Amino acid sequence: MAFEFFCSSCGETHHGMPAFGAEAPLDYYLVPPEERPARVRFGADDCVIDGTKFFVLGCIELAVHGEREPFTWGVWVSLGEASYRQWLATYADEKRAHVGPFFGWLSVELKPYADTMNLKTNVHLRDHGARPIIALEPTDHPLAVEQRDGISVQRVAELFSRMVHEA
Repeated sequence: MAFEFFCSSCGETHHGMPAFGAEAPLDYYLVPPEERPARVRFGADDCVIDGTKFFVLGCIELAVHGEREPFTWGVWVSLGEASYRQWLATYADEKRAHVGPFFGWLSVELKPYADTMNLKTNVHLRDHGARPIIALEPTDHPLAVEQRDGISVQRVAELFSRMVHEA
């Protein structure tokens, strides 16, 4: 049976595990729109600003109790230049999970959580073109706790409501 949950905000039952993500790292929005074509190289899975700031796109997966599929946040992580170059060198490799992990800083603000910018992370590459898994430093930050302990179906519904129905 497919995953489903009831949303108390809209009164509907939704089908399928939701996932949400950031369109760009926060530093991207600090570059004036008219300067972005000259200063930003934006790819499907990476972003380089001014040739000195390097970001990759990955997934924070939260296990959902009793379900096979995780709830996923698509997030941007800043990497040092050497780590980024190593990530780039293995980007197209079918087998790359043995490379890394790479230390990075979370570069997004996720609406349901306070202060997610600059949380410490490790970027774990995956094989077969899958986006990397982003493992947060095991702290008491609510997002790190949820990554470590998993979440309930009710929490999935709450996250969905916050992301879809709140301005």
